[in-house]
This record gives sequence, structure tokens and C-alpha cells, in this order.
Amino acid sequence: MNPYQQKRAWKYSLLAFAVVIASGSLLYTSYLVRNIAKSERTRAQVWALSMRQMMSSDDNDFLNYVFAVRDSSVVPSLVVNAKGEFQLTRGLDTTKTFIKLDAAELKLKHQKYDPGYFKDELEYMKSQHEPIQLTILNERWLVYYKDSPLLTQLKIFPYIQLSVIAIFLMVAYTAFSSSRKSEQNQVWVGLAKETAHQLGTPISSLMAWIELIKDKFDAEDDPLLAEMGNDVKRLEIVADRFSKIGSKPKLETHPVYDVVKDFVDYFKVRVSDKISFELTGNQHLLAGLNIPLFDWVLENLLKNAVNAIDGTGSIKVVISGSRAKKQVFIDVSDTGKGIPRSKFETVFQPGYTTRKRGWGLGLSLTKRMIQNYHNGQIFVRDSELGKGTTFRIALKSLTDDTKATT
Repeated sequence: MNPYQQKRAWKYSLLAFAVVIASGSLLYTSYLVRNIAKSERTRAQVWALSMRQMMSSDDNDFLNYVFAVRDSSVVPSLVVNAKGEFQLTRGLDTTKTFIKLDAAELKLKHQKYDPGYFKDELEYMKSQHEPIQLTILNERWLVYYKDSPLLTQLKIFPYIQLSVIAIFLMVAYTAFSSSRKSEQNQVWVGLAKETAHQLGTPISSLMAWIELIKDKFDAEDDPLLAEMGNDVKRLEIVADRFSKIGSKPKLETHPVYDVVKDFVDYFKVRVSDKISFELTGNQHLLAGLNIPLFDWVLENLLKNAVNAIDGTGSIKVVISGSRAKKQVFIDVSDTGKGIPRSKFETVFQPGYTTRKRGWGLGLSLTKRMIQNYHNGQIFVRDSELGKGTTFRIALKSLTDDTKATT
């Protein structure tokens, strides 16, 4: 299992664990809510029965006991008769009444005549619970009630709790990831600069040996030594790339076609002659480039294309532009094995590779160099299994409007 698959497995495991915690919390809260709801219905029944007993008993001592029971078993309730007329209320807004009184009496009792409030409360109670039926003085009364504020708060508590936990985990994960990435970046920068420093001495030595061979054997125009010199220069470029990691490179305006052509000409003679290369497109488009880093981007894309081709195939590079979007496009297409659509984003993840000995860093570094250093974009434009893949680089165009764009 490669690092990317391990990372994904950990994410799925943590997600499953979070789902278990959330489900357990919701189930337990639901269990508590059901039990409290049963308890509140029992309290409402006790209050209703005590009210009936109060109206039918003449025993004052017993009535005092009934009053005590009734007052200790209060849930917000409304009592209506068979005609739907309000008879009693309990646990509702005491500043409002459904009884018609004159203005002086209402003012004295600090109340407001508001039957609409009680009608709304009754409708809400009807939607929550079945009524408790009573027969008082040969008349059928219905006792409606609703959940107490405590039960209502308990119902929404798990959602608030889970939201707070989720926000905390997101903040913690973001902070942890940022810290880890920062630490990893420091390690990569240090390693890259040390590599560039270590490469400096043997590169200088190789350049000196090539010059000595030319002088000793009078081989100034020897094509083999010329190619060796090109490879040593390439090593210099590689060392320069590593030395630039961690710092903001300087971008200079260059013709995109010429930069791409120089690298393609260098690269194609170093791969199998069974793979053909074709470069086409607009030769007048300009963009801000750091050539050593942009050559690295092209190298990663072309190597990726070569590795995707099994045996004979072709690689095509097309350069185009959009005047409306003010962008330059570099499309690198191959006739390789293709990429599943579900992997279009995954291929840019660090550690993702289909090769047994691959590190899975090429396309990840490529994306970083395009986005962070060249202020552009790179993505899989199109791919079909068994037919090939097209990667697109989009850069900001610096081309004069008088130049032609396609």
C-alpha cells in the first residue's frame, strides 16, 4: 500500500469512527428524549386527574394534597371542552389571558387579552401529542400539552454538540495539517538546497574534464563530447532548480513556443526512437516563465507521457492562446494507457503512482511549480483508457494584442 492509499485509508477509518460516535450520541439522546417524553405525559395525566379530583371533592385536607401534586407536575398544558372552548391553562405565558375582562381588570392583573396566542399554542400542542381525555361534571374535556423547555433543549442538544465537535475537529485538523505541511516544506527545502550544494563540486569537475579531453585529443567539434556537455549543462540546471526551491523565483517574459521547443529537442533524443514527438501551435505567444523550473515541468510531463506509452506511440505538444481569457495553453498529449476519470485529481496527490518504483512526486511538484511559482493552472484536460491522456497548462498571457492568438 503506497503512502497515498494509506492516507486515504486513515481518512476513511477516522470518518467511520466519527460516524459511530455521532450515531451513538444521537441514539442515546433519542433514548433519553423518549423516556423524558413518557415521564412528561405521566405528569400531564397526573395534573389532569388531580384537576378532576379537585373539582369533585369536598375534603379540604385532600384538596391541599391535590394542589401540591398538581403544582409539582406542571408541563405546558391547555384544557378545552367538547366545543373547543378554553377552560384552563398551565405553564404558558401568564401575561396573557383568553378570558374577556374590561381594561381596568386587565391592567390590574397585568394581563393582555390575546386568544390568538392560545389558539396558536393549541395547534402546536395538537401537532406534538395526543390529548388526555377527562370526564368532569358529565362533560368531556381534552387536555393538550407540549414538551417542556428542558425536553425541547435536550432534543436539539446533540446537534449543537456535534456541530461544536465538528467545528473543533475541522479547526484542529486544519491547524495540524498546516503545521505538518510547514514542517515538511522546511525538510524538503533543506534537502533540496543541500542536494544542490553537493552537486556543485562534481558538476564543475565534469566540465573541467570535458575541456581537458577536447584539448588533449583536439576534439573541439566532436558530437559525442557536445552531447556530454549538454548533459552536464542539464545537471547544472537541475542543481539550479533545487537551489531555487523555497524561494520565489523571478519570472521573465519569454516566447512559450521557443522555450518548449528547446526542451523537446533536448528530451526527444534521450528516449526510445519508437516514440515520436510533434510540436505545433502559435509561435508568438509570450508568458512569464522561470526557464529552469518550467523545463522541470515539461520534463515531468514528458517523462510521464513516455512511461504511459507501452512500446510504440507518439507525444504531441500544442501551444495555443485565448485573447478573451488572456491565457496561454500548453497541451501535452500522449497515446498511452490513459487515466480513469475518477483519478483526474488524484494523479496530482503526493505519493500517487502506478509504477512499482515510483515516488509519486513528479506531478505533485509540477502542479506546485505551475500554481505557486508561475501563477497558472495544470489539469487533466482529457483522457480515455487505452487511447491516451492530455494534460493542459494554462498561464497568464503577456502577448501584445497586436499578436495573433487562437
